[in-house]
Amino acid sequence: MQYSTIKIKKDRDANIFWQHPWIFSGAIERMPTDIPHGSLVGVESSDGKILGLGTFSKSSTITVRMLDFSDAVIDETWWLNKITAAHEQRTLLGYGTKTQTTGYRVLFGEADGVPGLVVDRFENILVLQISTAGIEEMKPLILAALKKVFKPKAIVERSDIHVRRDENLPEFKDVLDGKISKPIEFLENGLTFTADVLNGQKTGFFTDQKNLRAAMEKFADGRKVLDTFSYSGAAGVYALRGGAKSVSFLDSSADALALCEAHVALNFPKKKKSIETIDEDAFNFVGSMEEGRFDMILLDPPALIKSSKDAESGKKAYHFLNRAALRALPDKGILVTSSCSHFLPEDDFVFILRRAAVQAGVKLHILESVRQSPDHPDSLTFPEARYLKSFIALVRK
Repeated sequence: MQYSTIKIKKDRDANIFWQHPWIFSGAIERMPTDIPHGSLVGVESSDGKILGLGTFSKSSTITVRMLDFSDAVIDETWWLNKITAAHEQRTLLGYGTKTQTTGYRVLFGEADGVPGLVVDRFENILVLQISTAGIEEMKPLILAALKKVFKPKAIVERSDIHVRRDENLPEFKDVLDGKISKPIEFLENGLTFTADVLNGQKTGFFTDQKNLRAAMEKFADGRKVLDTFSYSGAAGVYALRGGAKSVSFLDSSADALALCEAHVALNFPKKKKSIETIDEDAFNFVGSMEEGRFDMILLDPPALIKSSKDAESGKKAYHFLNRAALRALPDKGILVTSSCSHFLPEDDFVFILRRAAVQAGVKLHILESVRQSPDHPDSLTFPEARYLKSFIALVRK
């Protein structure tokens, strides 16, 4: 198949050679002026060597997102092979139907070689999210391949995300195939949760913190746990399974707190008296906590740094939360703290924790450092996929 071709500057093709999937406009030496927005383009070096194929954007700062680093044909068979490979990888991890984890990410954008596409699976329901015009153009091929691999009962699209504006795409949310009438029950490490795939946040449930939830469970026995920014309450449910004496769910959304109660009832109906819900702003609550009320505090806020311009204010917010929690925890308390901000490097997060500990007059002993769960895979060629970092620390005073 013949595609329009973009030629890369002689000194700017190293990233593509090492298979980083993004090409910015400054790296392009020459391209046709009539390439349609969202179309597939061939990419070649300054000396005419074929480097691969990608999707073209007229409006994004990323001009090309590479799909293949060979002279391939991007058709339904290509998508079928790509999705099958990702499915096999998740199966190897122990995820899938008739396992203890039936809710997980099937495709994770660039880390799975499909920039602009995310797909989650909850039992036999698929939820996809499209962020680029190129993937939008190929949606019929993608849907056909997903149906062949998974034979889902329904497919939902949750492309109601603001980043689509960068591609001149409207936000979109709908059931593309099959029927959905209620939230979907699924398993995560043997616990039962629900995903509201039509109206919940993102694709209906945050599957990237499976590893952290399982890790913190080991330290919850006998503790009074505060789950801040609780949303679905999944972390608190793990803590209850780990033997927590009590769990307090803190969120400013009444709907989220109702979901926390529902998830506790699904898994531990006899432990209703061991939980409480706190409908309050997390910053206000954590900032005014009395010492010793909780001996295990989970800080898992939404991304406080959404772009580079938010860096300073976001760092101050992370610092405030962690310092306040450390001041409130007793000796031998446990801090579980996370950042999902891509624009906050792990080294900067570590410095924030060190500074907060010194100012709170405590010492932190790292028990575990945890990354995003492996269904959100790390990528050697796309380090930007590493966004989630968490630490579980013992507090000594």
